[in-house]
Amino acid sequence: MNAQFFLTATALVLAAVTAAHAERADRDRPLNIESDALRYEERTQTSTFTGHVVATKGTIVMRGAQLVVRQEPDGQVSGTLTAAPGERAFFRQKRDGVDEFIEGEAERIEYDGRADRVRFVRRAELRRLRGETLADQVTGEVIVYEHASGQFSVDGVREVPGGGRVRAVIAPRAAASAPTSALPAATSPLRPASALGGAVR
Repeated sequence: MNAQFFLTATALVLAAVTAAHAERADRDRPLNIESDALRYEERTQTSTFTGHVVATKGTIVMRGAQLVVRQEPDGQVSGTLTAAPGERAFFRQKRDGVDEFIEGEAERIEYDGRADRVRFVRRAELRRLRGETLADQVTGEVIVYEHASGQFSVDGVREVPGGGRVRAVIAPRAAASAPTSALPAATSPLRPASALGGAVR
């Protein structure tokens, strides 16, 4: 009985550790960057990559004209990706545990590795794909996406005078008729947060 209990408890602990590692898989992967030029500042621990920037970090893919990367004392990185004039930078990441991808575009994309958060600024667009099929799409001036929780918040107010609108397209779900409790947690849709950029619960 004791041996069986020990084995069961050990299995549960290992499963929890495995799940935790899966959730942090991208955050703990090395950041690989290609660009036309690089400038590094020792004092601020800042690297500036310019010209056809392509960055990958696990399932994360980022593309733009310039990427400024800062490394924190604990080793985590954050970065600001900007597009060439008139264009938008690109971000893509796989969601944990499902065959779904989040991808977005904006004139500026801010990635926070420690918080596992992405902020899309100006002419922002966020899309969720099931495999290669577009499922949901939202646009606004500022979109904040929390990878760990799958929540996002959208602000339609422009950073320049004139105002803006939030627009969303939500595709019908095949299992929409099933009770919510019967759906696996991993297939839960993206959920809008209650406040832009605030703590998501």
